[in-house]
Amino acid sequence: MKKTVKSRRDFVKNAALALGGFYIVPRHVLGGPGFIAPSDKLQVAGIGAGGKGEGDLLSFYESGKADIAFLCDVDDRQAVKSRQRFPKAKYYKDYREMLDKEHKLIDAVSVSTPDHMHGVQAMAAMQLKKHVYVQKPIAHDIYEARIMTEAAHKYNVVTQMGNQGASGDGVRMLQDWYNAGLIGDVHTIYCYTDRPVWPQGVIRPTTASPIPAGLDYNLWLGTAPQKDYFDGVLPFNWRGWWDYGTGALGDMACHIMAPGFAVLGLGYPVSAECSVATRYTAPWQRVYSPDSPPAASHIILTFKGQNGKPDVKLHWMDGGIQPERPAELGPNEMMGDGGNGIIFEGTKGKMMAGTYGMLPQLLPTNLTKTTVVPQSIDRVKGSVEGHYAAWVEACIAGHGSKEAKVLSSNFDIAGPLTESVLMGNLAIRSYDLKVNDAKGLTTYPGRNIQLMWDGPNMKITNFDLANQFVKRTYRDGWNLGV
Repeated sequence: MKKTVKSRRDFVKNAALALGGFYIVPRHVLGGPGFIAPSDKLQVAGIGAGGKGEGDLLSFYESGKADIAFLCDVDDRQAVKSRQRFPKAKYYKDYREMLDKEHKLIDAVSVSTPDHMHGVQAMAAMQLKKHVYVQKPIAHDIYEARIMTEAAHKYNVVTQMGNQGASGDGVRMLQDWYNAGLIGDVHTIYCYTDRPVWPQGVIRPTTASPIPAGLDYNLWLGTAPQKDYFDGVLPFNWRGWWDYGTGALGDMACHIMAPGFAVLGLGYPVSAECSVATRYTAPWQRVYSPDSPPAASHIILTFKGQNGKPDVKLHWMDGGIQPERPAELGPNEMMGDGGNGIIFEGTKGKMMAGTYGMLPQLLPTNLTKTTVVPQSIDRVKGSVEGHYAAWVEACIAGHGSKEAKVLSSNFDIAGPLTESVLMGNLAIRSYDLKVNDAKGLTTYPGRNIQLMWDGPNMKITNFDLANQFVKRTYRDGWNLGV
């Protein structure tokens, strides 16, 4: 971590040297065992101070090794609690101004804003060689996620995605069971959620609403297209609009799919296909919503098997759709955590868990308490809460440190996971692509086909129209800086 202010220890040491002495005052003399001088703490700037950002900043602070030095939010209403909790933190509305003026005093940046701003904000911080913690998914499109993953190494910064369950004991228990060979080779994974709990599959309002006092709407739009503000899009429902969010998939898959990546080391998918829910306003009149993800979807991502293992088909289901209950699960036993979960099907057995990898179970469930296997994966101290503290520790230790290398969701892990999640959205958006043929008839050529994905080159190889969703076009004045 770069020191920007002389520590109390250095002041006392230098004063002693100036008097002709060579007495070095140890840390425990200054403040007792475990004392951390204020200037030795990680100086964190928060972009997005309300909602999830509020909780993230508090978690960093409660690690005991971080100070919240700067706050930034485009909406004064959302920032109220964080400003009250951290009254010494200087407040900004524009993250670009904050980074420009304060970068010498910032060690690390937390990004907790709508999805469409994650890429540009995290990249701006990394280019200043600031460590970053970015809420899930780390990016709005596949290209952003790839560039951000590469940037972490280019700028030698410590990274972590905000899917805190990745540090949980449940994920590690699943890994232990798999590493012990209890379920054999996994060939199928089912992931499901009851989200969205916000409107999706809806038409964007055509009437503009007054912009609320305290909100800088132009800054909030950022990279998104210039469109009128409408009531209800803030502070939560932006998730259901393609311009700003990534739908139920982007919101929950980084939590629910993460155990699959941890257990199997999945990389890029080789193909994607989907089906989506259809809404009708009258018999045979389908509502087409180019602005909003569907109310429900079923996506199948195929991953190539590694080291002689079988290919893996990962099913994603949202909108309350769930897979068939495993035969090994009792009729009154809860599947996953009820509304959400992940099920692994292997050549020798099955296992499941809920959101964040919590409630891990072998199937049948009576095996869970009676099975003991060696611990093959180190636990994160504090488990889910430790997801934040581990990042703080890694930032202090620096890029390339053992603390940074073992983070549960650094961008080497979070990048491919995010890309896979966003591949599902690419399939969804391709499904609803409308094309008018030579006779003027509307067709949907993206339906009922399997999109073949060249992961290293970020390209659909058999349906070129789908490649428009790999990389967004930003509004004028915004770029990734590459």
